[in-house]
Amino acid sequence: MILYPVIAAVVIALDQFTKYLVRANMQPGESIPIIGSWLRLLYVRNTGTAFSMFAGNKWITVVFTTVLIIACLIYVIHEARSGSRVISILLTFVIAGGVSNMIDRLTLGYVTDMISCGNFAVFNVADIAVTCGCALTILYLILEMRKEGKSDQTERQ
Repeated sequence: MILYPVIAAVVIALDQFTKYLVRANMQPGESIPIIGSWLRLLYVRNTGTAFSMFAGNKWITVVFTTVLIIACLIYVIHEARSGSRVISILLTFVIAGGVSNMIDRLTLGYVTDMISCGNFAVFNVADIAVTCGCALTILYLILEMRKEGKSDQTERQ
């Protein structure tokens, strides 16, 4: 069970450190090309959620994020006790990303975003953790359902 807090601590520390570096060395709106205009550091102060939804509504984002973090945490604790580690690990990434962005919202009033790929939204390490954790959880569940479906068919034959 020590694995989950370690994963969370690493994600939160990496996210907060990268955000600190951006705030300490760049001005809002400043851009630094990495791979031309396709990949660049772009300092953005995001007062909303993903894709700047609910921008300027701090408490809506705080309440929404808190509910999701608590739901994921309850699930992780339940699943960790029953032996299902894969989903627990994946949801730990979601929790850690949510907590790290919540730290920004509560202390700064905005989330520091800095990774810009082409014309896509600007995001941060916490956003990557949340997105990958969610996407891989969905993929894992789909694969598990397919596996269960195949074993059901085998049993019927």
